[in-house]
Amino acid sequence: MEKNIELLKHIPLFSQLNDKSLEKIASITVEKKYRKGTIIFMEGDPGEAIFFIKSGKVKISKTSSDGRELILNIYGSGDVFAEVTIFNDVKYPATAEVVEDAVIGVVMNRELEELVKGDADLALQIIKILNKRLYMAQMKLKQMALSDTYVRTAQMIIKLAQEHGVEKNSVIELKLELSRQELANMIGTARETVSRALSQFKKEGSIDISGKKIIVKNIKKLKAWVQS
Repeated sequence: MEKNIELLKHIPLFSQLNDKSLEKIASITVEKKYRKGTIIFMEGDPGEAIFFIKSGKVKISKTSSDGRELILNIYGSGDVFAEVTIFNDVKYPATAEVVEDAVIGVVMNRELEELVKGDADLALQIIKILNKRLYMAQMKLKQMALSDTYVRTAQMIIKLAQEHGVEKNSVIELKLELSRQELANMIGTARETVSRALSQFKKEGSIDISGKKIIVKNIKKLKAWVQS
């Protein structure tokens, strides 16, 4: 129980709650272990729970009308996902797949709703985080509409470096193995276009590539693409 409460304090959805509210959340939290490759839920499944990651990584993706995978995000320790189903009788809008062995806390929506009915602080905090996620989604759509592929590729590499990078010997290694297609799916463009952008970044010395791993050698040069 105490370990769950300490973890909950670092999760944006619950971080501003008092200890009493955190104890309530912890009491209805079920811890589950998932192996790499496990599908937690599929796009279109009934939305029954929200999830927070204690360890590991989870990929959130959608399938386009022509069958292509569009990667929306890759979440890690402390992240919350599927909160869009809170207080809504809706289906999961995307698929959640474990890409690194994970330990995940699961809170059933019906149990959370019962808590919220008697806890105004909890209700207010959930509203705040949902509004923030909506804002971020709108910003992503705006960037996709206005930015060219090189800019969007640079933005994504910077984002992944900040969220999943490890700095060593003045370079940042992304602790993710992403194929060109997976990276293209995250950006919302064609694999060939992303390959050209990566080649340009490598040629100018911004990054290096080893198989599916990307190493950021000069993040200032990448940021120059975004700021230009």
